[in-house]
Amino acid sequence: MKIRNVFSSFLLAFSLSAFAQQEVPASAGTLDIDLNKAIEIALAENPTMVVADKEIELKKVADKEAWQNLLPSLDANLSLSHSIQVAAIKTQMGEFKMGMDGSTTAMGALALQLPLFAPAIYQNMKLTKEDILLAQEKARGSRLDLIKQVTRAYYAALLAKDSYEVMQKSLKVSEENFNVVSSKFDVGKVSEYDKISADVQRRNMSSAVVSAETGVKLSLLQLKVLMGVTENVDLNITDNLRNYENRMTLAEAESGLSELDNNSSIKQIDYNAMLLRRARKIQQTNFMPTVAMQLSYQYQSYSNPNWNIFNYHYSPSSTIAFAVTVPIFKASNWTKLKSNKIQQEQLNLTRQNTVNQLSMAVESYRQNMANSIAQAESNREAVRQATKAVSIMGKRYEVGHGTILELNQSETALTQTELTYNQSIYDFLVNKADLDYTLGRERQ
Repeated sequence: MKIRNVFSSFLLAFSLSAFAQQEVPASAGTLDIDLNKAIEIALAENPTMVVADKEIELKKVADKEAWQNLLPSLDANLSLSHSIQVAAIKTQMGEFKMGMDGSTTAMGALALQLPLFAPAIYQNMKLTKEDILLAQEKARGSRLDLIKQVTRAYYAALLAKDSYEVMQKSLKVSEENFNVVSSKFDVGKVSEYDKISADVQRRNMSSAVVSAETGVKLSLLQLKVLMGVTENVDLNITDNLRNYENRMTLAEAESGLSELDNNSSIKQIDYNAMLLRRARKIQQTNFMPTVAMQLSYQYQSYSNPNWNIFNYHYSPSSTIAFAVTVPIFKASNWTKLKSNKIQQEQLNLTRQNTVNQLSMAVESYRQNMANSIAQAESNREAVRQATKAVSIMGKRYEVGHGTILELNQSETALTQTELTYNQSIYDFLVNKADLDYTLGRERQ
């Protein structure tokens, strides 16, 4: 029962979170993977990265739209109006009709507009380029986050796989011990209690193996979801946690706080601050004049007695105009500037708070990695000692100098020690993955 309780904690660690899975074409079969290949497939197939790339494309379209506002615009206008009764001007000299009652007017016009000086457009062009940088950084943040999730899921799969192998080995030893005890019981050398104890130990280990196998399936399913592969693809991981034992050094954890500048969250805050400063410059253009040119060409016919527009007598006219707009006073412009200043102050406080939290997180990861290294060294020796203890207790029991309780305890201690050893390696690797993500390290 003790072994079953130990492994229940491992199953809890492998519980699946809610992931939105989008199936991608993949042929059924077995796929051999390592960590690098798992990350490579995830970056290519996971929908998160596709969405991030589309966001960058959208920002580039907005950038093109911004500079297109400097291009001239051309509008056409066609109108046909019928006067039932026209207005009259009354003066001392008499009354003058402004046209003819019951007449039709036809008009066609082309209007060309060209901004000559538009400071708001210039600032918007710079804003969209900076917005592209923010979208690219968000995409990088999504990439780093996906790498972290895949890395953690991969290590979880290794932990489940190695734990399953430990349980299988323990089950094999328990079965061998049961066979020995059963043979001795048949010839009357041991009591029935010894046989029952050995059988209970064997059955407990059998149950733990089933639980471990379930943990492996769940961890591989989580990894499949992150990689974006279909369920009919079987993942084959030939790796194991002990292959990473020689990489457990604090050299990977050493870093200065300045490296937090490469953290994606901080860089996104910095880009948002840059956008706020640009937005302030755009708001300041509300106090600046604008100059535009307008060229119009009209073709019109007035006071026609019928609706047959093809028989009208038309005359052309054209004009060119330069319009200068000078803002004098608009109260909301000052309010917008004040609001922008408050937003910048809020963002500065947010950045400082984020830096403080990330600094503590970095230190926490480094401490956890140091603890894991110490635990791994201790657990490695514990595994060696527990293995020796099982061998000694097996021989003592065979010659009649040991009890079945001592034999079972030695087997249980070995199993727990091996699981704890694997857990210490896993803890180091997971904390390193979190540290790499926090520091914004791109995977080599």
